[in-house]
Amino acid sequence: MIDSLLQPLHYEFMQNALLVAVIASTICGMLSAWLVVMGWSLMGEAVAHSVLPGVVLAYIFGAPLAVGAFVFGMLAVGLIGGLGRSTVLKRDTTIGVVFTSLFALGLVLISRTPSQTHLQHILFGNVLGTSRTDLLQVAALALLTAVVLLCKRRDFTLLAFDRTHAHAIGLPVAALSATLLVLLALTTVTALQTLGVILVVAMLIIPGATGFLVARTFPVMLGISAAVGAAAAVVGVYASWWWDISTGGAIVLSASALFTCSYLFSPHRGVLPRAIRSRMPKAAQPSS
Repeated sequence: MIDSLLQPLHYEFMQNALLVAVIASTICGMLSAWLVVMGWSLMGEAVAHSVLPGVVLAYIFGAPLAVGAFVFGMLAVGLIGGLGRSTVLKRDTTIGVVFTSLFALGLVLISRTPSQTHLQHILFGNVLGTSRTDLLQVAALALLTAVVLLCKRRDFTLLAFDRTHAHAIGLPVAALSATLLVLLALTTVTALQTLGVILVVAMLIIPGATGFLVARTFPVMLGISAAVGAAAAVVGVYASWWWDISTGGAIVLSASALFTCSYLFSPHRGVLPRAIRSRMPKAAQPSS
């Protein structure tokens, strides 16, 4: 009797969890393609970790967590840029100083906040506790990010591959870079509920790296990156549901498995096909 009453509830939570995970991981995969090509992976890590104090402060003052996360994500970007312009430090050093400091501030705030359960979910994710309201919020943020990425994809792609040429033909390079950073902050906010602060970094890097190894053109890489994010989300959510393991961890491990397959078997850049080609007589090797 009790099982029959709880079954619809379980189904609803599972459905919400699956939809949120797929949406968040897909949008992470899309943005990941540009981050990998531009060499901005460390920037993704910085923004993802820097949102933690904003989330905690928003929780303390009763504000929407997404607002606090977005504000501190943009604060991190501003601080990194400011340090880079006002010191002789290299970019990776300024990124490391800012994100580790803000992440440490978030941990201190969590340790001093009486009700810690919800905040721990921000660190590690809690997709199986997703409500319909959470689903709508994630969908809205992801839709906004996807629309901007797709509408400006040509400009972003040129910026990623040849910043000098983009500037020479009159593209607003600084504005495009700033827009990508804003989208990075939005994507991080979108994925917090699913993966948490710690694991969102992986989904901003692994899908793009997988697509880079497999694809030979950027549009194909973009599609593969998004597909890797979605597939990892589906496999990860079901694995966590049936085996009672961390959802965020299962999603990231699923993406890692896809990356491993591309690393080993990708026709063009995979280790095994390259090893086979290197042993073939030159006349028998396929033309590139």
